[in-house]
Amino acid sequence: MTILRCLLVPFMMLLSACGDAVPTEQPSRILAMGDSLLAWHSLAGKSVADTVAQELQEPVVDRSVSAARVIYKLPVSAAAGLQIRNQYTPGKWDWVIVNGGGNDLWLGCGCFACNRKMDKLISADGRKGAIPGMLSDLRATGAKVIYVGYLRSPGVGSLIEHCRDEGNELETRIERLAALDEGIHFLSLKDMVPFGDRSYHALDMIHPSVKASTEIGRKVAGIIHAN
Repeated sequence: MTILRCLLVPFMMLLSACGDAVPTEQPSRILAMGDSLLAWHSLAGKSVADTVAQELQEPVVDRSVSAARVIYKLPVSAAAGLQIRNQYTPGKWDWVIVNGGGNDLWLGCGCFACNRKMDKLISADGRKGAIPGMLSDLRATGAKVIYVGYLRSPGVGSLIEHCRDEGNELETRIERLAALDEGIHFLSLKDMVPFGDRSYHALDMIHPSVKASTEIGRKVAGIIHAN
């Protein structure tokens, strides 16, 4: 069932926008785009975007797709949302919730070219690369951006445990980028998971549990409410 769900999510997400596509009269001011951190539990109505919508009592358009990457070169599937930039839907957005980069490092570098892939994603000073380029384009629309970081492994039974250092470096660079623009808010999740606590992860120990998605959504909603 889990494998079937993983296959279905990317395609189902293309049809969902926390319910519907954006009509002519846009019903929402908040767009979500990214990978499985945001997309997970969407079919059950318990994704990060679903929680944001519930907390703020307003709709959120969710275009996130599981397995999506920031850098993705296959044109057909990139256009279908597996390149995060292409998930963007034109509209009068006040906020764009976005994440990404994890799949680029874990699946895209083959664990032997992480430094090179990291630099393509975002330079050490946070000013250059695919992520700054994407966020610059989002900010040019007038929207504020919330960039959501990744959950950390609880230190037990996770395939991504060995990527901890790379994940920390990626987010250090994104923090530097956010410091350059007051319209970019970086939400770090590195301290959310207590050591040894499996309750924040799904059974695969990679994706967020419902508990984690709910807590992340509440944190995102708090940023929007405060700004």
